[in-house]
Amino acid sequence: MKKKITVLGAGMVGRTLATDLSKQYEVTSADISKHNLDLLKKSAKVKTAITDLSDAKEIKKVVADADLVIGAVPGFMGFNMLKAVLDAKKNIVDISFFPEDPFRLDILARENKVTAVVDCGVAPGMDNIILGYHNKRMKVSRFVCMVGGLPAERKMPWQYKAPFSPIDVIEEYTRPARLVEKGEIVTKPALTECEFINFDGVGTLEAFNTDGLRTLLSMDIPDMAERTLRYPGHVDLMKTFRDAGFFNNDEIEVNGTKVRPVDVTSKILFTQWKYEEGEEDFTVMRVIVEGEEKGKQKRYTYDLFDRYNHSTKTSSMARTTGYTATAVANLLLNGQYKKKGIISPEMLGEDAACFDFILSYLKERKVNYKMKEELL
Repeated sequence: MKKKITVLGAGMVGRTLATDLSKQYEVTSADISKHNLDLLKKSAKVKTAITDLSDAKEIKKVVADADLVIGAVPGFMGFNMLKAVLDAKKNIVDISFFPEDPFRLDILARENKVTAVVDCGVAPGMDNIILGYHNKRMKVSRFVCMVGGLPAERKMPWQYKAPFSPIDVIEEYTRPARLVEKGEIVTKPALTECEFINFDGVGTLEAFNTDGLRTLLSMDIPDMAERTLRYPGHVDLMKTFRDAGFFNNDEIEVNGTKVRPVDVTSKILFTQWKYEEGEEDFTVMRVIVEGEEKGKQKRYTYDLFDRYNHSTKTSSMARTTGYTATAVANLLLNGQYKKKGIISPEMLGEDAACFDFILSYLKERKVNYKMKEELL
């Protein structure tokens, strides 16, 4: 009998997750949007359930017979969704990237004897897995991740489109960025310390601070940073919007109605940042790990450049994010990883067998990380 998986969320990435897993498992996709569920049924053999994923009771009902749950809801819903799944005593792989500390739910996960792998996308996610692998085998002194998903066709004024909820992107542009410098956690505004970096196949992109280290902040590594990549010019435009108040969370009154500027902005951007069906995108990521290994100073550089897949009509960001999560889902379903509690991706990466399996799984789906090893 096939194992059962419930995927919570049928957006662009959620549909990719469900499609990939449906080749081997019995998959149910749950979402409030009938449109998203209908899109999924056109490309994959899955069951669907119209579900309000902001309602813990509905979540518990839709995951009741699942052997594993995948969380793919917007970040603002993620923490409560995860808690509902843990209350239902179900293992979960989550890519919701919510702002709350997931380890607040560690005791609950352990008490219910379930495994919850959080932040399990491309970044955070795969970069954590890479760092976890090397940190187990060397004394890491520096870690940098630079990552971005962008439309292949560059259009003014935004020069950007979002494969997930615009409000989650806005959160990246407003939440202070936590970095580690000389062993201390420091906080800097998002969209700061911009620099231009050239990438093969892409050209020049602009890198800037964002708050992507998340669970990595607890690691004993002196210098760590996460940098988001965009086309040059996008950052200045976003700073203008932010500084003018369009991203504010505090309510203002408009013709007798109280609204949050960020909600209005997100609503407007939703259509303008939405990828059209078949529109090409790419993902570029560079992960740098430096430190001492067996008495020698080394640098490991992992480069990813992935494009929209025409044969499967799957966006690059959905592929690189979703297939990382489905690789880990297979690890759990196959019993290859059994530790209970809240599991960060770097914890998975420590296990060489898990690390090799994930890279191999991604390679089978033509998501290729190229590694270069150097002596310093």
